[in-house]
Amino acid sequence: MAKGILFVVATPIGNLKDISARAIEVLSQADVIAAEDTRHTAQLLGHLGLRKNLISVHEHNEGDQVAPLRRLLDDGKRVALVSDAGTPLISDPGYRLVSALRAEGYEVTPVPGACALIAALSASGLPSDRFVFEGFLPAKTAGRRATLSLFVQESRTVIFYESTHRIKDALKDMQTVFGGARELVLARELTKTFETFFKGSIDQVSAFVDEDDNQCKGEFVLLLAGAVTESEPVDRVELAVDDLLKALLDQLPVKQAATLVARLSGVSKNDLYQRALTLKGE
Repeated sequence: MAKGILFVVATPIGNLKDISARAIEVLSQADVIAAEDTRHTAQLLGHLGLRKNLISVHEHNEGDQVAPLRRLLDDGKRVALVSDAGTPLISDPGYRLVSALRAEGYEVTPVPGACALIAALSASGLPSDRFVFEGFLPAKTAGRRATLSLFVQESRTVIFYESTHRIKDALKDMQTVFGGARELVLARELTKTFETFFKGSIDQVSAFVDEDDNQCKGEFVLLLAGAVTESEPVDRVELAVDDLLKALLDQLPVKQAATLVARLSGVSKNDLYQRALTLKGE
């Protein structure tokens, strides 16, 4: 008996009309659908007029579900993997499952479609030829600022996801780490009724969210313009290192802050440690 196939199926991120004809075909022919949230996927299937066997595959049980899904594929079953919205594995569960099955020689095929980061980038007006996707930022301030600090000198467009509960804190931390002038695009509730794009400086985007509680609701993509790196004077580079040290020293021990800035800037860790002690004293 021929082995079955695992289909990685993209689903709409908001507007249900965005599902592709091929995705509908694959879902209709699937023997089993592995879903991040079976209740959410059941609603989508109901909209499509489909009734299917559903298996829950989320971040907490993904490893345990590899063996059951392997048995289904060994029996020749067609399995569709879906997340709550968009393309599975992109800040969603599925990596461990796909990696394990590919390593064992099972066929895994994508059914492409909606993806929030690509949708946001395509309409942002920021350079799209080269970009970095970081996914969700850490929940706590220290970790969030440390992660953001990795991109101070990044020249490519940098893309983050953020949630309703942390959007204001994330924007404040961006102001601290990058300063207020760097260009940022906020994309909210993509393809839904209240879709919003707002482009401006980090200060302007933060003020926009602060002034309207409705802009704090929903799913967010934040797109940060790349740093301008050509022909920067030495004194500006030195200032950037000091600013970065100061931002990190608010949240991290001196040694850890110096180590992180050394990795980013190429400046001697010992020199940065002494500079951090000076800044801490000031």
